[in-house]
Amino acid sequence: MGNQQHWEERYRGTEPEKLTWYQAHPEQSLRWITANCKPEQALIDIGAGASTLVDHLLELGYGDITLLDLSAQSLQESRARLGSRADQLQLITADITNWLPIKEYVLWHDRAVFHFLTDATDRAAYKKSLLAGLPVGGILIMATFAISGPEKCSGLPIVQYSAESLQVELGPQFKLLETLQEQHPTPAGNSQLFNWCLFRRK
Repeated sequence: MGNQQHWEERYRGTEPEKLTWYQAHPEQSLRWITANCKPEQALIDIGAGASTLVDHLLELGYGDITLLDLSAQSLQESRARLGSRADQLQLITADITNWLPIKEYVLWHDRAVFHFLTDATDRAAYKKSLLAGLPVGGILIMATFAISGPEKCSGLPIVQYSAESLQVELGPQFKLLETLQEQHPTPAGNSQLFNWCLFRRK
């Protein structure tokens, strides 16, 4: 997944709006979050970075939001952008492969973190955190690079997934409810094919 220094340098060296994963309006995330999590329920965004997803959620009245990222710089940028609204949030600088949640979340959102875990040991550690933080009945939203999508991101290798291969990787504790593919236009004008999956924990 790259070390913390790698991601700190990516955020220090580039404006958030110019990073390849930037979305001004994260439509698919918002569509599934609002359909599966009430504003008063707890949710967590894994690899939140400086994403504007949290801005939209706050505007929609969501009040129990946790943002987790390996980069402290990225979370600081979100705090600065949000101003006093950031006081409502839980901001956690951590590596998801060695972090365990101390509370449960109705919804777990991960856009483009899991696919960086090229080592099976790291994926197992991620799933340990996921199972600790998402109760039975909880919703998992996961977006990864699709089969035939990019093979690298931010100079790092990734694992491409189909809905079927992601289901196998996550295991029988999760039921696939819906899947779709999305062409993400990068700020530089390129296109990245994402695979989106919506799961419920059994």
